[in-house]
Amino acid sequence: MASQISQGIKINVEVFYQKELSKPEYGEYLFGYRITIENYNLFTIRLLRRHWHVVDSSAKWQEMESEGIMGTQPYIEPDNFFQYMNSCTIASEIGKVYGFYIMENQFTKEVFKVIIPQFDLIVPAKLN
Repeated sequence: MASQISQGIKINVEVFYQKELSKPEYGEYLFGYRITIENYNLFTIRLLRRHWHVVDSSAKWQEMESEGIMGTQPYIEPDNFFQYMNSCTIASEIGKVYGFYIMENQFTKEVFKVIIPQFDLIVPAKLN
């Protein structure tokens, strides 16, 4: 699990290789991930945008940016959390994801960046 705190926000990432949905013969390796965003601040935050970089060991690089999470811009109260699951496909057995969220302080309307810790995408057989 990857974990990091920045700007009073803790990001935890759990990764799962989806063997049954992957197609190695076509260079498609599917990974699911669960992200938990915990707000340790004294104010409510709103997740406005996310910006991701996905890189695999075949040097294929993807950059993705979107509003919110899967079409929503969740509010996270102090001492509360938001959790979601998603997936990504890479073209090799090893890769990584990194990026950031753009958040808004709902008290001051200040916009700030929260780092998403780099997390690895590795087919379990590669770890042996």
